[in-house]
Amino acid sequence: MDWFLVITSLLKIVGILFLVILPMVSYAIYAERKVSAAIQDRIGPNRVGPVGLFQPIADMFKLLLKEDFTPRAANTFYYWLAPCLAVMPAIITIAVVPFGSTLLGVPMVIADVNVGILFVFAIASLGVYGIVIGGWASNSKYPFLGGIRSSSQMLSYELSLGLAVIPVFLLVGNLRLTSVVRYQIEHGWLITPFVGDWANPWKWLLTIPMLISFLVFTIAIFAETNRLPFDLPEAEQELAGGYNTEYSSMKFSLFFLGEYAAMITGSAVIATLFFGGWHLPVPSWHGGFHWAVVDGNAPGWRGVVGGLFNIATFFTKVTVLIFIFRWVRWTLPRFRYDQLMRLGWLFFFEIALVNIFIVAAILPFIRP
Repeated sequence: MDWFLVITSLLKIVGILFLVILPMVSYAIYAERKVSAAIQDRIGPNRVGPVGLFQPIADMFKLLLKEDFTPRAANTFYYWLAPCLAVMPAIITIAVVPFGSTLLGVPMVIADVNVGILFVFAIASLGVYGIVIGGWASNSKYPFLGGIRSSSQMLSYELSLGLAVIPVFLLVGNLRLTSVVRYQIEHGWLITPFVGDWANPWKWLLTIPMLISFLVFTIAIFAETNRLPFDLPEAEQELAGGYNTEYSSMKFSLFFLGEYAAMITGSAVIATLFFGGWHLPVPSWHGGFHWAVVDGNAPGWRGVVGGLFNIATFFTKVTVLIFIFRWVRWTLPRFRYDQLMRLGWLFFFEIALVNIFIVAAILPFIRP
């Protein structure tokens, strides 16, 4: 057994989970409250700690100390299982996302599998079970209706989500997410394809289908994570809270932790597929402005400094994308349910499908 590989893998798992994901989830809620306050001309949390920075810690203790009860008519086993199923898939999917290049010679990805994007879709699709089981196990009509809505919505937009990334992998020729990042280092980010090659007009023509893939994928992520304007499973005004109506204490909070963890993971996948992952085209220490890499790190940045620079670059992109999620939530109204389903089946599905054929038609003119 390769003990070095085992130890480094465990360190990466512990580090990404306890030092990155869980703190980001906690402070994503704080940041959302601050962003919503700024958009609505309010102050937001400002009582606990400087500028309210300790508010997530206070909320955690509040939820831990609240009374935890289980409805008498609920199916107890599934009632307790549902919050775990809601939060775990979002955390597990981050395992295949490369969050940096290398650090001390260790690749900054927990599991560099050759079917990375399929792993993301396979595990992320399990998140719907937590919501559906939570609505059903409560043995109450309102949560049950919220769970049914969620299953319909998430199944509908998973089709668009999967079809939207096919053009990316047609272009890259590999399902490994680290290969997608490496391809973008050599040719430019896919949201602005082939920045380094100005001569071939067919390559510039790919900008349009890649932009379509990005928009469809991003909007489908909104729907998959139940974020406004796609938060029909919760729909407070209509369902008195949706699938989590009968939950309290930490079980209640786990549903929201799962939602925010899914938002962080979705932003990480978007950054990896379309914005170069951990890569940033910066002026090299050796002169010039280029997309190439030096020793697997950012241009002109070697060793520990380069590795940390790339990790910081990746999470900066994720933070910007999370801000866009918040901005949209506090800007757009919720869709009606018929509008939501119509958008998924009559527009995004067809657009993503046609986009695949467009990219397939362009690729023979690009590749020798």
